[in-house]
Amino acid sequence: MTSTAESAPDAATSSATSEGKTPQQGLTLAVVLLIAFNLRPAMAGLGPLLDLVERAADLNSAQAGLLTTLPIFLMGLGAFAGGGLRRLLGAKRGVALAIMLIALACASRWVWNDAAGMLASAAGAGLGVAAVQALLPGVIKARFGAGVGRAMGLYTTAIMGGAAVAAATAAGLASVIGWQAALALWSLPALLAAAAWTALRFPPETTKAAASEAGESFWRNGRAWTLMLFFGIGTGAFTLVLAWLPPYYMSLDESRQSSGFWLAGVIVAEVVASLAVSAFINRFPDRRGPLIAALLGVAAGLASLVAAPIALAAPAALLLGLGLGALFPLSLIVTLDHVDDPARAGDLAAFVQGGGYIVASTTPFIAGAIRDRVADLSSAWAAMAAIILLSVAIAARFSPGSYRRSRG
Repeated sequence: MTSTAESAPDAATSSATSEGKTPQQGLTLAVVLLIAFNLRPAMAGLGPLLDLVERAADLNSAQAGLLTTLPIFLMGLGAFAGGGLRRLLGAKRGVALAIMLIALACASRWVWNDAAGMLASAAGAGLGVAAVQALLPGVIKARFGAGVGRAMGLYTTAIMGGAAVAAATAAGLASVIGWQAALALWSLPALLAAAAWTALRFPPETTKAAASEAGESFWRNGRAWTLMLFFGIGTGAFTLVLAWLPPYYMSLDESRQSSGFWLAGVIVAEVVASLAVSAFINRFPDRRGPLIAALLGVAAGLASLVAAPIALAAPAALLLGLGLGALFPLSLIVTLDHVDDPARAGDLAAFVQGGGYIVASTTPFIAGAIRDRVADLSSAWAAMAAIILLSVAIAARFSPGSYRRSRG
């Protein structure tokens, strides 16, 4: 009972997709959103507590950056295995195992929280998230058909919502139950998501041969590499903000609580932008306009952090949130636009996310190394803003007509 969702929707699903959302689709979407909610707290909850983790585990800034770099890097490596994992286990079993791994990684931080334990939990969470993110886009493509843009927008909104809650509550929870328990607490919603996913009913399994024939290697496809780089740049900006925005404000004498709230504010704005993408993306069959607007918003937010981080804190958080919140779902949507078949779309999404997350994983570590050397992150924000502006030229190439040419 696993792989129809990722190979080809059955006749009932296809018919329901064209006529409107069925109760089964609504239930599937609810569970997908619950799973998505658990894909960032293992990382987002660290930022407001990073100085506590550094002292307790005896880490410098570069090593602390690894706590975000390592899971993002492993998310990238794991995503490359998405097609093989789907054909080996199917979406049902693969996602269930992955979300359980996330729960275990979070829970381990309660008792194993020295340097080795924190890095091991970061690795476990990264591998779990990688598997989920490699498998779910194919499920969404198969189950929601023409509504895939809205479904992907809601999926990414839920990812950001989990990050926002983790960032906003980390400092408060740590003051009451300790930072170790505050981080471990996120195992509970992950266990709930695993149970809900396991209870879902999937259509009967198709043959292994049919599933295998759907797969495709994108290593020699130039457009796939372009999509990968573009996704990596946008996600790199997000991971940079996720890892270092609270420590940056704490270095400017802001409190731990307010520093966490600034990150939460960024992510709340991301949720708003992602919901807007979900609601309005079907009005933009040419995705280039929204993509370029999102990139310019991110660049302006990063520039605000350099120019006047305290005076422009609120505009910076708003611009970063709106830009990053739109950029993440748009990057995935434009990726899925390139392929019609759900299984091949899932393979392309896995390829793009695999390399993209590896690219993105470098930004927290590099920023931490910069902070160790010059005790300031302004140059990291400025460099990221320049890269974002350069990526406008990449977005301008994603015309609808280019999708068909790139398939050849």
